[in-house]
Amino acid sequence: MSKVEEFEELRPLLFSIAYRILGSVSEAEDAVQEAWLRFDGSSTRPASAKAFLSATVTRLSIDVLRSARVRREEYVGPWFPEPLLSDPYEDPARAVELADSVSMAALLLLERLSPLERAVFLLREVFAFDFQDIAEAVGRSEAACRQLLVRARRHMHDGRPRFAADRQERRELATRFFDALKDGDVGGLQDLLAADVQLVGDGGGKAPNFARTIVGAEKVARLLGAVLPTLLELDVTCEPHEVNGQPGALFRDRDGRILQVFVLDVLDDRIQTIRTVLNPDKLGHLGPVADAWAITRELQRARHTR
Repeated sequence: MSKVEEFEELRPLLFSIAYRILGSVSEAEDAVQEAWLRFDGSSTRPASAKAFLSATVTRLSIDVLRSARVRREEYVGPWFPEPLLSDPYEDPARAVELADSVSMAALLLLERLSPLERAVFLLREVFAFDFQDIAEAVGRSEAACRQLLVRARRHMHDGRPRFAADRQERRELATRFFDALKDGDVGGLQDLLAADVQLVGDGGGKAPNFARTIVGAEKVARLLGAVLPTLLELDVTCEPHEVNGQPGALFRDRDGRILQVFVLDVLDDRIQTIRTVLNPDKLGHLGPVADAWAITRELQRARHTR
């Protein structure tokens, strides 16, 4: 194969590695593009394009993550990963690991790890790289990588997300949730929520957002049941869609621009967490972004008129 063909065959894997390390679609795409430039500019052909490119994109992602962690410490409000509608990389032998590792809950849990721990954990536990290739990728000895993995597993163990095994059941529950949401059916919503459900939003200070995390089935159901039907009257549409391997939805304004993304954590036939991403900087890769402030003003006027 030519270099281009080799790279394009490996692109889905490279993006999947970079996205899981960074939690950012745009930064992952930049890392993959830079890896290509280095591969294309190399005067010698590596013995394994997969090993070379995986190591390159891993090192680039680690460097970006180190600087990103400083920005995240100064972030306004809760920080969530950029929503991913579909993971381009598929490996039937690793299907469960790939699906679980791309969820928002898992990506947030990975924030507990140092950049090196995160890279080693993902390369080994999710993508099943051998320690020789991992050592090459992160610039550490195999023994050091084994120690990094032990520490990463320890950090991840207690908080590891658990999801319902049956994806179809999750989709059906999400369908009932969004139907009740559109109807403003507070009782129907409450029946689908865990008693201690949390509603958390990521606006990054650049979009209207909740003043705090909303906790409890009754509070969350009442808030959503009051706001969403009015939004729909303003021609906002709710488009159910899998997000980061979980049930979710895209909300669009009357011109089809992205307003926000909902992602649902489901366990034991109940919705445990509802995450909303409103920060426009995290929605641009999905298409044109709506003016959330303008829609909020419309919403307030409509509710005041009522």
